[in-house]
Parts: sequence; C-alpha cells; structure tokens
Amino acid sequence: MAASIKNAVLVNAAARYSTLLLGTLFSAVLARLLTPQDYGIVAVTTVFTTFFTLLADMGIGAGVIQNKTLTEEDVSSIFAFSLRQAFLLAGGFALFSIPMALFYADPVYYKVGPLLAVTLFFTTLNVVPNALLLKAKRFRSIALRILLACILSGAVGILLALAGLKYYALVIQSILNAFFIFSWNWLSTRPRPSRRVRMESIGKIRRYSSWLFAFNLINYFARNTDNLLIGKVMGPASLGQYDKSYKLMLYPVMNLTHVITPVLHPILSDYQNDKAYIYGKYLQVVKFLSLLGVLISPLCFFASDEIIRIIYGPQWTEAIPCLRWMSLSVWAQMILSSSGTIFQSLGDTRRLFFSGSMNAVMTVLFIVAGLVEGSIAAVARNVALSYNLQFVATFFILVHLSFGMQTRRFLLHLLPDLGMAAVISLAGWGAGRMLALPAAAAWTDALSPFLSSVFSLSVKALAMGLSWLATLCVSGQHRFFFERVFGRGRSPQEASEREVE
Repeated sequence: MAASIKNAVLVNAAARYSTLLLGTLFSAVLARLLTPQDYGIVAVTTVFTTFFTLLADMGIGAGVIQNKTLTEEDVSSIFAFSLRQAFLLAGGFALFSIPMALFYADPVYYKVGPLLAVTLFFTTLNVVPNALLLKAKRFRSIALRILLACILSGAVGILLALAGLKYYALVIQSILNAFFIFSWNWLSTRPRPSRRVRMESIGKIRRYSSWLFAFNLINYFARNTDNLLIGKVMGPASLGQYDKSYKLMLYPVMNLTHVITPVLHPILSDYQNDKAYIYGKYLQVVKFLSLLGVLISPLCFFASDEIIRIIYGPQWTEAIPCLRWMSLSVWAQMILSSSGTIFQSLGDTRRLFFSGSMNAVMTVLFIVAGLVEGSIAAVARNVALSYNLQFVATFFILVHLSFGMQTRRFLLHLLPDLGMAAVISLAGWGAGRMLALPAAAAWTDALSPFLSSVFSLSVKALAMGLSWLATLCVSGQHRFFFERVFGRGRSPQEASEREVE
C-alpha cells in the first residue's frame, strides 16, 4: 500500500481498535444489565432509523469527496440541502413511530421513535461536515473523535442502565453519540448553509450520488430484511439473540476491514482516472484482508460458544449457533466489504448499484427460506451462504467489468489462502477434541463457567494462531503480510500488475 494509505490506516487502526476494546467492555456490561427484550426493541427501531438515514445522505457525502471541482459556495448550498433534510426526516420519523407501534403491536415504539428522531437529525446534519473531514484527509481528527465518542456515550449508557432506564439507556446513548460526532465535525470544518439551495451545485454530484443512493437503499433492505421479519415472526427476544450474534460476526468485518476502507475512497479518488494505479493498490488490500480472514473466520466458528459466553453471558446461548453459522462468511465479507469503496473510487456507482441489486435479491430469498424452517439458526446459515455466493458475483462485476481484468486470475491470488483456512480449521477442531478429553474436561469443570470459557478460547486461539503463522510461512506469504504491517516491501501481486496496462 502507498505510504499515505498506510499512515492513514495506522491512525485509523489505533482509534478503531481502542474503540473496539472499550466498546466490547461497555457492551459486555450493558448485556448483563439489560435483557434481550430491551435490545430487541432498539434493534427493531434502528432498522428504520438506518433507512431514514439513507434518505438523508442520498450519496451526498461520497459525492462531495469524489468531486474535486466543488467550490465553497457549492458546499454551502449542499449543506443547506442537508439542513432541510434533517428537519424533514426527523419530523417524519417521529410520526412514523405511530404505524411502527401498530405494526409490532407494542406501544413502546410511541416513546422510542420520537427520541431516536433526534439521533436522525444530528446524523443527517453530519453528512457534509464528515465528508469534508474525509476529503481533507484529516484522519487523526476523525480517529480522536471516534475514541472520545465511544467513551462518552458508553459511560452514559451504563450509568442510565444502572439507574434502571432499560432500553432508554440505549436510546439516549445513541442520541449523545450522534450529537457529539456532529458537533466535533462541524467545529472542525465550519460549513455554513447558504440561504437557498442552488440546484447547479446539487447537479455537480447528482449522477454519481444517485446511483450510490440507489445501491445503499437496496443494500439496506437486503441487510435488514432478517431483522424486520424475525422481529415480526419470532418476536423481539429472538431478534435480540439473532442481532447479538450478527453484530459479533460483524466485529472482525467492521473493525479489521474498516480501518482500511474509510481511507481508501478519499485517497484513491484522487486517481479516479488511473485504473492501473487503483487496481494495483486494491490487489494488495484484498490479499492483506484475505490473510487476516483465514484466521478470524475459523476461530469464530470453533470458538463461538466461548465468545458468546465470555462477552454476553449465559442468557445469550441461543445466539451461539447463529454466530457459528455466520462465522463461515467472515472471510468472504472481509474481502467483499472493500469492493464498494473501489466502485466509488472509480466513479462507477452504476455497476455498484447493479451488483447490489443482484445480491439483494439473493439475500432476501435465502432469508425467507430460513424463516420457513422456523429458527434463527436457519436464517443465520442461509445468510452466511448468500454472502459467500455474493463474493463471487460481485468480484466478477468489479474485476471483469469495471477494471477489465480476468476474474479467474484475481481469484487465483486467493487460492493459497483457502488452503491455509483448511489447516487452521483442522487445528481448531483438534483443540476442541483435546479439551473434550476426560482429564481436560475435569480440570475445566473445576473452574467457574466464565474462567472455563476463557481457558477454552485461549487454547483454541493459540492452536489456530500458531497454525496460521506456520501456514503463512510455508506458503511464502509472511513477507508480504508483515511488510504491510511493519515496513515497506514488494507485494507478491506485483507480477500480476503486468495485466494492468
């Protein structure tokens, strides 16, 4: 990766991993103070706030980053448009709490909806200031903001939960987080809304943003159909169990890949007319994420029981089979999560939309099939399967159509990594069998349930981690991986860049 990308990634990683550690601790405390019912109520409402947030963004943030010709007057006009959207959508969501409460037959949504409308208001206002920070590549400021917002909102959430406010603790935590982030971004960039919205300013980003908005919209429905239907068919308690496992599965996807992807668009958009440059850098990103994913995905599968019990406690055991199934898609999702950023950097949001449409249909069909079986574990299994199928389909569109390269050669770069995953999985299975031996089982039974889970997770992580290091060295990929982390060096993909001409 280029030095500028690497430095930005390191800054983002420091904040992301610090936030991950603190967020996990806060979540572990809250999971013991609140019930699955509390989480289920907020999870249902969050599905709809996310939808309204998509209506607020409309691809504007990415459009501001991508377009290098915007003037200060254009930015002021676009910010004025966002301000109007903030009032309109916040008011609309407050009113939407009425049909939401009727649909779920629970009056609690009359109270929660108007409060989360405040979160939506500040999230909408934040679109332009956040984009300006990213466009200016002020990654240190963004990193510090992420960390402080996590500490402030997490601490308040715990205090409110201790005070017995139940799901209101999660709601107020969300409001405070959105307000803090907007305030920080606005004070850092100082955009001022113009008195009127100039349509010529909006027109500069309209085509790019429209396709991106269409993709985000359809991706939203695909990603949230499971929450919507589980909440309706199986109730908030089952949704709470499923949602916890889903979010745990997303931890490595979000916190290992999203230290890289947020900085790619602001940097690579400067080379949007140079496909060769973008493709060369992207090959390195994909390989790096793949080498991480072949360890994380098997570890989550073989240690799903321990992970759930350590982080959330014994009341969340129904989430264990869900996490086990969904962990099978972690490797694919870690790599796939970077594709949208590359479509955006190329300015090819039209193909991003078509790729998302195809994937959305696939996801919804698999979710419905899982619901027919009548269990959240079946839904989780089908969701994992759909993500793996989407991996192949998306990279055909990105590599073959957008870059004009051979998809087969691209996928061959990842073949050694699948062999590594098989060896690591064998190590995880062997560690589990060893822990089940009578002598080992008798020793762990003497420990408390929590310490027993910690010991079991440690043994599995050690066995699989050592297998990962061994296979990394045997396959000859250790130099690339550690040079990406600790120093400069040639990528093993450099030879393949001959096809980028």
